[in-house]
Amino acid sequence: MTELPLIGEATAAGPGAERASSAGSLAGAKIGVVTFPGTLDDRDAARAVRLAGATPVALWHADTTLGDIDAVVIPGGFSYGDYLRAGAIARFAPLMSRIIDAANSDARLPVLGICNGFQILTESHLLPGSMIKNDHLKFMCRDQVLRVENTSTDWTRDYAAGQEITVPLKNQDGQYIADEKTLDALEAEGRVVFRYVGFNPNGSRRDIAGIANAAGNVVGLMPHPEHAVEAGFGPEDGSGTEGLGFFTSVLNKIVGDNK
Repeated sequence: MTELPLIGEATAAGPGAERASSAGSLAGAKIGVVTFPGTLDDRDAARAVRLAGATPVALWHADTTLGDIDAVVIPGGFSYGDYLRAGAIARFAPLMSRIIDAANSDARLPVLGICNGFQILTESHLLPGSMIKNDHLKFMCRDQVLRVENTSTDWTRDYAAGQEITVPLKNQDGQYIADEKTLDALEAEGRVVFRYVGFNPNGSRRDIAGIANAAGNVVGLMPHPEHAVEAGFGPEDGSGTEGLGFFTSVLNKIVGDNK
């Protein structure tokens, strides 16, 4: 059965999209998209993967193997209802053990955690720090401007340093916190990947919206790039496709590694 489009047929090329789409089809790149009980944005992430030129592969939280994939996206939502703490239960899902091992292996599997996915990455200790309630204690949904601080990660190479992009944000546990020593280390090592611009929507320390691990293969952020991949269906400001660069970036990385 042919899958129906989620939000329409209109598309527009984002940074590196044309190059990645052509090369990606030849490389047969496969990007896993994880679903937990309570995940909301897995189909949106899968669509973003397709628009970038790769093949999305559905992964279930209880799977015990990752299969033949080249990268993985952990989407947003409320895994296991955010009981105990956002991402705290998901961290112990069988599939997360495989993701942790693959991300830390010599192969350095690229991993992107979006919103609840970012929370899961911190709970899994693939990324430092933690996520707590927004400082205003309310759910926040808005278009958010981000500044790209690091373009050397597997997920940001198609952006320019200092580039500002607009993507949707929606969270209630979006306040990134860490002790001063950890924050100083992130700054010194260039591992702050995104910062909020103009408005800090949740009180995150040092306006941090996203970070990476030391190797740059694991990236987590609170805003939702998968909701800004098609013209006319993303943020009201800009082209609405400024999130597509995440997915073309990792595809170009995969294609480059396979040459």
